[in-house]
Amino acid sequence: MDYRFGSRKISECRTEGRETQSVVSDFEGTLLYRKNAFSYFMLVAFEASGLLRFALLLLSWPVYAVLYYFISEALGLKVLIFVGLAGLKVSEIESAGRAVLPKFYMDDLNCDTWRVFSSFGRKVVVTSSPRVMVESFLKRHVRAEEVIGTEIDVNRYGRATGFVKVPGHLLVGVHKRIAVKALFGDSMPNVGLGRENMPERSFMALCEESYSAPVTERNAPITTPTDDLLPKPPPVIFHDGRLVQRPTPLTALILLVYIPFGILLSTFRILAGFFLPIWAINQTTAYLGGKITVKGTPPPPSKSKTSGVLYVCTHRTLLDPVILSITLKRRIPAVTYSISRVSELLSPIPTVPLSRERERDAANIRKLLQKGDLVVCPEGTTCREPFLLRFSALFAELADQIVPVAMDYRVSMFHGTTARGWKGMDPFYFFMNPRPEYQVTFLSQIPHELTCAAGKNSHEVANYVQRILAQTLGFQCTNFTRREKYNILAGNDGTVSSSSSSRSFSTARWLAALARRS
Repeated sequence: MDYRFGSRKISECRTEGRETQSVVSDFEGTLLYRKNAFSYFMLVAFEASGLLRFALLLLSWPVYAVLYYFISEALGLKVLIFVGLAGLKVSEIESAGRAVLPKFYMDDLNCDTWRVFSSFGRKVVVTSSPRVMVESFLKRHVRAEEVIGTEIDVNRYGRATGFVKVPGHLLVGVHKRIAVKALFGDSMPNVGLGRENMPERSFMALCEESYSAPVTERNAPITTPTDDLLPKPPPVIFHDGRLVQRPTPLTALILLVYIPFGILLSTFRILAGFFLPIWAINQTTAYLGGKITVKGTPPPPSKSKTSGVLYVCTHRTLLDPVILSITLKRRIPAVTYSISRVSELLSPIPTVPLSRERERDAANIRKLLQKGDLVVCPEGTTCREPFLLRFSALFAELADQIVPVAMDYRVSMFHGTTARGWKGMDPFYFFMNPRPEYQVTFLSQIPHELTCAAGKNSHEVANYVQRILAQTLGFQCTNFTRREKYNILAGNDGTVSSSSSSRSFSTARWLAALARRS
């Protein structure tokens, strides 16, 4: 070879004509800016187990840090695996790896490495993290064909023992080289991507060419290539989990200290909402630590005796129709898709569930519009990222007075939506944020000539409303649906059965009593 091992930067790697060649890349510190996996184990601990394991893993951080940085990387990772995963169902770890971790991995993705990695035909990733945690992200978003990772031991009940699978090894150092050699056999990978200062016995020594990523621990947001001809990683449109920020040791400590105050704050806000009339909540929001920003001119109540105004909102949280009613200072009914009994009890406005039977739902919506104004979220489910899901066209067929309303929100600690957890707790988590903010933008009523009453197709109307709402918020329109979201995040179609509603009700009965009108 005409170069010193590990001396060439990834930016120097040629990407043209690589479609038939193979590449092997390290994950931590190469495809990711970050080499330290502690925060990702903290996320799994919080989402798959709970606050107790989250706190326990944080307490073990000093031991992990000493072992990882000063004694042995393998010993440090074994501490993380044991404390963070022991006793958890493998299905729960897989679920967190599929629904929660991809968002945080994508935020840490090194796009210089991605640009090179994606240009190859056969793409292999080597990681010291448990394969069950990272495989979904690497195959779905990084488009890796094969993932070589640490295999954790699982007992006959489907729970992780906290140890590495036997026979086997924690994939660090020379064990990565052994695993790559076993995969490729006598052939050599064309290119190896790793970190600077990797040992000479690493898997990169098996490759015809090797390139290194600079050593860095910075948490840089993803910046996709500006050249439209270059491949871009698929964005993470759907993700789950309650935590907004990646839990570093300091962030996790602040979170644990804040949670008792957050519970009291949320309860106080719920109680205040219980006693205040809806027209007075907007005036007192600032005193409760919240903020509602209104743009545009809210229309007056409909004077028509045959049909009310249909407010078509983007769907960010379950509170969207409530915030709209607070803004308008009057209770406006909302039609909903498969929400739990707790959410219905918590709602200060009337909610009417849809049956997903088109004719039956259309008849119900017509009856509601005959009585007055109505709120509908045609996406059918919430989306956290700046994307709008496909709008159902049913609303366009039933109303002539359509007012689009662009809803958006900001939180700093906890997400007020979930696909995998207890939906009845969504408002409680939202109100736990120190300063939750909502932005409500009223658009002009859709002109008569653009409605179905003027001969327009209902799908054309729905797509038009989706497009102007996306333009207002700076979002992108998609064709994704509610079913696709829940299939990705929860492995179901998002329907809340009566049995699951009963379980949620028994869990959060006290919350419903306190927050019925929050």
